[in-house]
Amino acid sequence: HLLNGEGGAIAEEQRFVVLFDRVDTTATNWLGLTMACAQCHDHKYDRISQKDYYSLLDAFNRVDESGVPKFFSTRIRVDSPYLELPTPENQQRIADWETQIRDLDAKAQPIIDTAFVGWRLGILNNDGKVPAKYIPAELTAFAEQPLANWEAAAKESLEKSLRTHFDRDIQGQLASSIAQMAQANQLRQELTNYRNDQLPRVMIMSDAQPRTTHILHRGAYLSPTTAVTFDTPSCLPPLPSDFPRDRLGFAKWLFLPEHPLTARVQVNRLWQHFFGQGLVRTAEDFGVQSEYPVQRELLDWLACEFQSQQWSQKAIVRLIVTSHAYRQTSRLTSQQLEADPLNVYWARGPRLRMPAFVLRDWALAAAGMLQYEIGGRPVYPYQPGAVWESLAITKERDFSYPQSQGSDLYRRSLYTFWRRTVAPANMFDASNRQACRVRSSITSTPLHALTMLNDPTWVEAARRLASQVQDINNSGESADGLNWAFARVLCRQPNQAELKILQQSLEKQRQHFRSSPEQAQALVAVGASVVETERDLVELAALTNVCLAILNLDEAMTRE
Repeated sequence: HLLNGEGGAIAEEQRFVVLFDRVDTTATNWLGLTMACAQCHDHKYDRISQKDYYSLLDAFNRVDESGVPKFFSTRIRVDSPYLELPTPENQQRIADWETQIRDLDAKAQPIIDTAFVGWRLGILNNDGKVPAKYIPAELTAFAEQPLANWEAAAKESLEKSLRTHFDRDIQGQLASSIAQMAQANQLRQELTNYRNDQLPRVMIMSDAQPRTTHILHRGAYLSPTTAVTFDTPSCLPPLPSDFPRDRLGFAKWLFLPEHPLTARVQVNRLWQHFFGQGLVRTAEDFGVQSEYPVQRELLDWLACEFQSQQWSQKAIVRLIVTSHAYRQTSRLTSQQLEADPLNVYWARGPRLRMPAFVLRDWALAAAGMLQYEIGGRPVYPYQPGAVWESLAITKERDFSYPQSQGSDLYRRSLYTFWRRTVAPANMFDASNRQACRVRSSITSTPLHALTMLNDPTWVEAARRLASQVQDINNSGESADGLNWAFARVLCRQPNQAELKILQQSLEKQRQHFRSSPEQAQALVAVGASVVETERDLVELAALTNVCLAILNLDEAMTRE
């Protein structure tokens, strides 16, 4: 879903924004085609027409949604249709609230009943007549008669009407004088807030609202032209006649044995993951404007192997990582640099900087801090202050950053809450999530180095790693702890030259912090985890900086 909660958003316009995004994302992800060009005109390079684009869009034009979110709380906004999926913890807390509310209601009910009796007596006139405003329309014939003269059935109907009026309009005013009722109302509000803010809601798709799809002139939703029905692009294999003409039929069509793109696009992205670049380097574009694969036969063979392995990504991953191509050394010789600087012939193994989320997880894992729990709610690890401030253009929503506490700070990066328009500040090289991207950039800038040297995650991980080194040093030689930390991060022992550099660096840091103990105290205070009071803080700070340096070594950040 793409949701737009701005007050000036036009629901139908936003719905088409969602439809265009779905077609473009589907085409990029599964077909490796730049179909977005055909939203306004026939594709200028590939054999994709506007009719192809809007025929495919028809599969999504049946979804019962508006593109405008419903407001559950200042934090939660979703559009229907959606599913509520309370966790066992949610269910238990809701049950506890409901039990307390029932108990308080039971205690308050006798007092409310007594108040009703008093209210009922108070509304009768001295002559025993019922005020006209309390008499139901069907009993107006008795309006001028004392209640004593009413028929039994009329009296019973009046009693029900009076009780309904009391419960609807009067009872709520008693909360200030009935303690149990006030407590029950408070719990009801807490329960409502909890449901709105804490229950997981997953937006789903339903074909409950079929619509007529038209080709749009220049892609403008207010300019429909020729009506079309669902079909797949004419330049690709036709949709079999026995397939349903909807999203299910489209999904089945993607995995036809004769489909030329799906398998190739997927294995190309798996190859890109392990080698840093795909066999087709333009992973988002397999059209005529793409970069032609030098190793096309390899791409074709992998695609066929993927299909024969029942589309098992695990099998293809195993095939790639156990291949000779992947297990080669990544050392570059002068002859290779001259003959194949871009490694298009795969004559050497890949060497690339690891993504930021892997570097974060590796730092936490090396320090023994990474939480391996599977599943659960998103978490909010360390971020700079006011990281979402640019989004706070209205007071309707709270854009303050709700930093997590305890073990949630150290969960795998997979569970980090990620806004579509504002990526986590320490996830450098992240793709723009406002559009589908199947390639991420790999760069190395001063900003990356500043992040890994100063972000609380890395500093705290270095301090926790240093505390273990300190324990080892206290029970043996100082070289033992440095050897252990180096191997913990780089998975090998340091050589004598490297160990000497580490020892010299440690001694230099000791001298610095001995002369500035307040800086040592400030450094080891970074992060939420507590430092044991009996530790030598100067030594811990010195080791922290050495461990931080190890985490920032090129070898620690690079897969080679």
